[in-house]
Amino acid sequence: MQDKPRYSRVSDILDLAIFMSSKIQGVTISEIAERYNVSRRTAERMRDSLTCIFPQIDEIETDDTQKHWGFINYSISNFISFTPKELANIEQCQRRTTNKEMKEELSKTVEKIKAFSRKNVNSLETNIELYMQTEGYAIRQMPQYKISLETLEVIRDAVQHSKMVEGIYHNKTRLIEPLGMIYGEKIYLVAKEKVKGDGIYTYLLHKFEGLKLINKIFDKGDFDLQEYTNQSFGVYHGETLEVELLFSPELAPEAEKYNFHPTQEGKYNDNGTYTVTFKASGSLEIIWHVFKWGSGCKIIAPKLLQDEYKKYLEDCLKNY
Repeated sequence: MQDKPRYSRVSDILDLAIFMSSKIQGVTISEIAERYNVSRRTAERMRDSLTCIFPQIDEIETDDTQKHWGFINYSISNFISFTPKELANIEQCQRRTTNKEMKEELSKTVEKIKAFSRKNVNSLETNIELYMQTEGYAIRQMPQYKISLETLEVIRDAVQHSKMVEGIYHNKTRLIEPLGMIYGEKIYLVAKEKVKGDGIYTYLLHKFEGLKLINKIFDKGDFDLQEYTNQSFGVYHGETLEVELLFSPELAPEAEKYNFHPTQEGKYNDNGTYTVTFKASGSLEIIWHVFKWGSGCKIIAPKLLQDEYKKYLEDCLKNY
């Protein structure tokens, strides 16, 4: 691993101050090395340089076996500013979301950031508008489900503090242990349900009624939401499949650049076709995705998924 050229170090040191200040438990040397793509020795020098500028930086006690470094009773907010591009990115997210409550929350977030940067608000507004005029987005046809901000806050509080939640789902009162939320075309709640044992289930958040916190704590163990989502192609979990897709020469260049799944591997074949393999569950969502590529994409394996796709196509044709 090679260290970055010397000229880039000043900007890295300033960025490290913001990065470190944003973490309640501070950051480790390994995290610094990974973020800036430098050796461990250079990461230690970056930390030492920062402590010379900010003596408020000290080791923070955590349950981790690694040492964490961060700011103690100090804020660097006066050193932080937002660029028009950064605000434009947030406003683009606000425009794209189909969830009305989330759209409102993002709008208020932008207002707060602009208020925080009120000295430059006029120039910010002008430059943000320029970015917005040059960056559009295609309209996506997707359902809109009403989920109140109160419901989102209940789940966020429950996940953060490992509290149980009670609510009505499919006309049945359920006591659940929320583990996280997944944002897709819909918002999904990943949780355990007390009466079902240790299994992890996925629920449509908009179908819950009367969600409320219960004064009971649960143990989430070593559950990792990112690792959990990486196991499936979409949202739903099931049997893990070793999938192999074959793309025609016409679609090969596009397929090569496409992000199908974190486990994917791809290669060009002698005849110009392109093969993609990955391991994931969620056969129905894999089928839906293959369908979008048209006749230029074929399921090579597994046979089970091939048969399921053929049946799906036959069922679709029955209506015509």
